[in-house]
Amino acid sequence: MIYLTRRADFSASHYYHNPKWTPEENSRVFGKCANLNGHGHNYSVEVTVTGEVDPVTGFVVDLKQLKDVLDQEVVAPMDHRHLNKEVPEFATLMPTTENLATVIWKRLEGKVAGAKLHRVRVYEAEDLFADCLG
Repeated sequence: MIYLTRRADFSASHYYHNPKWTPEENSRVFGKCANLNGHGHNYSVEVTVTGEVDPVTGFVVDLKQLKDVLDQEVVAPMDHRHLNKEVPEFATLMPTTENLATVIWKRLEGKVAGAKLHRVRVYEAEDLFADCLG
């Protein structure tokens, strides 16, 4: 079994806000991230797939197809977007790094022909990331 990882990058903005809380409670829990104007990140997403190496091609998966799926399901709908306002999953779901990894997993699951999705890792910053393993 081989594990193959492809990386994609996108920039997006977001904020953290619980509409059931007062502005003071949102500010206390989320700090600067509660600013409803949002703030941005340069995200990196690593997608790891697993499978057997094809004896003819030497690949686990068609690399162009993997890149195309990432572009279609992650980069195009999220790059230079306000996650809370422009990505449907985050209309009611807090766009944390953890939730972003889960949403991306769901968007990619079953769409990479010939391989099984193993891990989605989302970097919000160089020193902060979340892994989703399904």
